[in-house]
Amino acid sequence: MPVRHVSSTSDRRRGRRRTLVDLFEYQARDLFAAHGVPVLDGRVATTPEEARAAAEAMGGGTVVVKAQVKTGGRGKAGGVKLAHSPEEAGERAREILGMDIKGHTVHQVMIAEGARIAEEFYFSVLLDRSNRTYLAMCSVEGGMEIEQLAVERPEALARVPVDALTGIDAAKAAEIVEAAGFAPELREKVADVVVKLWGVFTAEDATLVEVNPLVRTEDGSIVALDGKVTLDENADFRHPAHAELVDAAAADPLEAKAKELGLNYVKLDGEVGIIGNGAGLVMSTLDVVAYAGEAHGGVKPANFLDIGGGASAQVMANGLDVILNDAQVKSVFVNVFGGITACDEVAKGIVAALGILGDEATKPLVVRLDGNNVEEGRRILAEAAHPLVTVVDTMDGAADRAAELASAGKA
Repeated sequence: MPVRHVSSTSDRRRGRRRTLVDLFEYQARDLFAAHGVPVLDGRVATTPEEARAAAEAMGGGTVVVKAQVKTGGRGKAGGVKLAHSPEEAGERAREILGMDIKGHTVHQVMIAEGARIAEEFYFSVLLDRSNRTYLAMCSVEGGMEIEQLAVERPEALARVPVDALTGIDAAKAAEIVEAAGFAPELREKVADVVVKLWGVFTAEDATLVEVNPLVRTEDGSIVALDGKVTLDENADFRHPAHAELVDAAAADPLEAKAKELGLNYVKLDGEVGIIGNGAGLVMSTLDVVAYAGEAHGGVKPANFLDIGGGASAQVMANGLDVILNDAQVKSVFVNVFGGITACDEVAKGIVAALGILGDEATKPLVVRLDGNNVEEGRRILAEAAHPLVTVVDTMDGAADRAAELASAGKA
């Protein structure tokens, strides 16, 4: 796992966390291979029979059967096993498939070519938001918990800032491997792989490329034995093929629906649905609802949903449709300050959404409107007189009312 300073603690609530796509190991391996990074043969299997066939196709020798889950600690959990024949590979796959590893169910395994390992190293390059730059991290001590190494012996982990304009060329790669303490006879080979990994990072619009372990085999080759890649989903317009890398089976259905509708939505674990216009206002709304919820049984925000600066009635209707179909949501707080988004358009969206949902809409809405066309917006809601809608003038008052209604809905 990478040392944790890739993003700020507010990234999840800002929606940034969900604009990143973590790849399975086999997907990272395939990207590495496509960019010339040295890797070993690897094939995916979803059944013991497929695992046996994969091992047979790879020559019938020793392979490693590796659980494909997006979390660390697979080896300690029993999700990585050696197999010395195709039949044994099938048996090991049977043992691993269906396992629960830190809350992740194993649905597929990678049958990886075995390697004669002489040394294990560590390398990663990542987006370091806290310092507004890229950061390369490298160590001659790989194959272990890198976070533990960083805490217990930070001097063993070289951290080298990478300029976004120059990136990692041969000179920068040489600087990185020297800082990590590689033996002189290995530096050129390792530096060459580091440059190729930087190529993966930039060409694929990644925010993280990590190899643990990067190994020297007994014949002297440098090989990326395990890989972790996180892609920036905001760059998908440049990478149509990335759509095939998304784990649709694991996607939250509400988040998937919101994505299809073009909504900036992140599901959280609370009971008060949130809709606002502008990330700053939505962030503030989350905080105000969390504070108000302390007085009402500890209810919390259920989501982040920013309808943006020029949202139409249809956008508002789409947002309410997603939130009201969240079983955890007990009330909804719509908090809009009219600027580009006029309050009357928001009010029309609320009325339209409730009309579309009909009897499916059973959860109370608390609406706070202010700014551009606020009087017209309030008039539209008053005229509609929908029994689920309560209009409150202030943000604090609306948050308190939404929290109160959510608490009553939980009872």
